[in-house]
Amino acid sequence: MRFPARMSPHTFMRDYWQKKPLLIRGALPAVNGQVGPIGPDALFALAAQEEVESRLVRREAGNWSMVHGPHAHLPARPRKGAGPERFWTLLVQGVNLHNNLADALLRQFNFISAARLDDLMISYATDGGGVGPHFDSYDVFLLQTMGQRRWRISAHCQPELIEGMPIRILKHFEAEQEWVLDAGDMLYLPPQYAHEGTAIGPCMTASIGFRAPALAELAGEFLHTLADDLDIPGRYSDPGRKPSRKPARIDAHMVDALANSLSRVRWSRFDLAAFLAAHLSEPKPQVFFDDPGAPLSAAGFARQARRLGLCLHRKSTMLYTGSVLCINGERLALPSPPGRAPLLQLADQRHLPPAACAVALADTTIRELLHEWFDAGWIEFDNRQSNTNLLA
Repeated sequence: MRFPARMSPHTFMRDYWQKKPLLIRGALPAVNGQVGPIGPDALFALAAQEEVESRLVRREAGNWSMVHGPHAHLPARPRKGAGPERFWTLLVQGVNLHNNLADALLRQFNFISAARLDDLMISYATDGGGVGPHFDSYDVFLLQTMGQRRWRISAHCQPELIEGMPIRILKHFEAEQEWVLDAGDMLYLPPQYAHEGTAIGPCMTASIGFRAPALAELAGEFLHTLADDLDIPGRYSDPGRKPSRKPARIDAHMVDALANSLSRVRWSRFDLAAFLAAHLSEPKPQVFFDDPGAPLSAAGFARQARRLGLCLHRKSTMLYTGSVLCINGERLALPSPPGRAPLLQLADQRHLPPAACAVALADTTIRELLHEWFDAGWIEFDNRQSNTNLLA
């Protein structure tokens, strides 16, 4: 991925991330008018699968409709010039979970924390297609992968929505900037920027989204996790109490007893960081892993890993903090140096070349751990070396 001249990822993060939009012409090279991992037919095939999350948005005679997938049969593509009232848009979520090239495209954005990275959505729209003016609560990169799309954006977003619509469409939208993106062009938008994309002829757009969980949601999940580990001994007691004159009133003595017990509950920044690593690496509910098929002995696994190297499965998320490493929601203590280095390399780079595998497998504990992850389908042999420069 290419930034504009004289711009580095550091400059982008300093000057644009969560601050202002950026249009990047030629972010990825187009070949025969297309970039990215898949074309329309492959996207339609994904949308027909039960395990793939997809939506079909249509507008006809001024009315909007939305149907969740799977979509075994899509509407006929309208003839050019049929007018914007007959358009439809297919949105396929989490394409990176089902396609190695889509996952490799998503990893082009590894200059941003993996804890923030969400997924790759790809849309196909007929001429005039779109989903109306709307805004997102998270950062998004909009990469044009086929055809052209006109983007209109505004920094001043009134959150009022049109009532009775199956999708979120802004009631008031006045564009402040406008561009037409060709295949390979990309637009970055910070949170809360109103935007409207309209297809100029059939087109495809990849949306790289980033998670922005509500702090109340994270706090609630952390306290729920904390409650599982609470160990507050004893029961409430009140010897020597006088007879109650107002039996329905909660007594101050009971409140004080509970307050004193809770005041002994403590957590540290490390506890919070470890919770975040586990929580944010947890697979989404619709994500399932397949085992590698025929069982492979520990010796056979080690032999193949030393020859090919290992990589995280595209569905896996691996995060760490301090001495704790989490993979797909499971938490374990990192071994002491130098044994931890290969595991951190696998987490950061998502692959472990043969030489690094040889070092890791020399440690019995790590060898057993990697073999266990392989059997669970969380890691695999690195047969995708050609996919790192994928986007032609």
